[in-house]
Amino acid sequence: MKPDFIELMDTTLRDGEQTHGLAFSGIEKLTVAKFLLHDLKVDRIEVASARVSKGELESVKGITAWARENDLLDAVEVLGFVDFETSVDWIKEAGGVTMNLLAKGSEKHCRLQLGKTPEQHFADVEKTVDYAVSNKFNVNIYLEDFSNGMKDSRQYVYDFIESLSRQKVKRIMLPDTLGILTPKLTREFISDVVEKFPNMHFDFHAHNDYGLATANSLEAVLTGAKGLHGTINALGERTGNGALEEIVVAINDHTGFRCNVDEANLIKASKLVERLSGKRVPGNKPIVGSDVFTQTAGIHADGDVKGNLYVNKLLPERFGRTRSYALGKLSGKASIEQNLKELGIELSKEQKKVLLERVVELGDKKEIVTKEDLPFLIDDILKTPEEKKIQVVDCKIVSGYKTRPAATVVLKFAGKEHKGKGEGVGGYDAFMNALRKIAKKTGLQLAELEDFEIRIPPGGKSDAIVETTIYWRHKNKAFKTIGVDSDQVMATIKATEKMLNTVVRTLSYK
Repeated sequence: MKPDFIELMDTTLRDGEQTHGLAFSGIEKLTVAKFLLHDLKVDRIEVASARVSKGELESVKGITAWARENDLLDAVEVLGFVDFETSVDWIKEAGGVTMNLLAKGSEKHCRLQLGKTPEQHFADVEKTVDYAVSNKFNVNIYLEDFSNGMKDSRQYVYDFIESLSRQKVKRIMLPDTLGILTPKLTREFISDVVEKFPNMHFDFHAHNDYGLATANSLEAVLTGAKGLHGTINALGERTGNGALEEIVVAINDHTGFRCNVDEANLIKASKLVERLSGKRVPGNKPIVGSDVFTQTAGIHADGDVKGNLYVNKLLPERFGRTRSYALGKLSGKASIEQNLKELGIELSKEQKKVLLERVVELGDKKEIVTKEDLPFLIDDILKTPEEKKIQVVDCKIVSGYKTRPAATVVLKFAGKEHKGKGEGVGGYDAFMNALRKIAKKTGLQLAELEDFEIRIPPGGKSDAIVETTIYWRHKNKAFKTIGVDSDQVMATIKATEKMLNTVVRTLSYK
């Protein structure tokens, strides 16, 4: 291993699955495992705990079979327990060859939870390790509650690591199980064990109870840890684990070390896990949030125009994204100009002024304006001759109990009307299938739907306004459109109509 290289182990599929209300299916686990190892290029993944269920056994079998075919089996790890043969046999049946053995890293856990003396626990661990090694396993050891162990019973931790140093253990993994560490304590504890046991490989495993997981992981690396653990989107019990995406970028930007992880695929990994887990990523989540590369204040847009004055190392292009400039009550002339430039629309100075006034007015009313909305605002307030290039003229959706949803859509573009019919698992799915039939006949291009959100005001009134935001990708460019209506499906269709016009307008500017 290169001296400047930090090994990353992703535990989204094991520790991350301890997130409240989360359970991945077997096919979902396989999908995530493939992406983590093949596309994101994480060094190792921890995919399950032994003995959990028959379904979990089958999930691990699917992952190990794929990993074996792709020469990645050594990168797949399963949590095991100090139960002599049982966990090892389970992992062996599942096709695995690496066990992460969960042992007690604090004397309090050893005596109170296990009811054993340290000597008894150490002996049980050694017996389990010996059996695993006899089955040609790689063995790593978790010292559970290591952080409290170092605070309350440091000699116990030393004695345990000393015992492990005489066994065939590849890595000793040091978890801050309850997320109690500060960067100062992390520095003290990691440097202490590294100094006492310089020939051992130590991993650090952070939890985020105080919001310090990334900072603590950084300190662990700077004081001698050779590996770090994390989960995509910081999934995990309570407040979650260290966020892999934050840890990777922090190491690359704030230390002399490097990671194998492909930064350009961090956003894709986040979106994949978000979709499969059902756990939404906050818009301001570092690196992967939807808002993190958006400048809102007009002064920031102005500074970027005049010399990238509000730019740091976190360039969006590193992660396959682009910087955007929000439109709202804080917008300035530079914000408008940046967005118009991206759309390829030229306006006079006076027209820009009127447009800015309208954007600020809408922002005051808490209405969201996107870049894709600007052409429609221009058509409306400036009375320009440009109209919608594509219009949903008519749409009928039929849905009912024990009735497969069906849709009939009439679309007008290029001076002609085109009709399509489709069925689907829901009303909007039927609409999209009808739209795809029209697109196939006419050559119309559609963007790929990546995600959508539906927001309604509280109160539950039958006439409540529904706001649908849909996230699209077309020709590797991401954008979003918003539709508003009293009917949820129609709000979604209006957002889709904006997508169609955005795609056509973009193509016309090429």
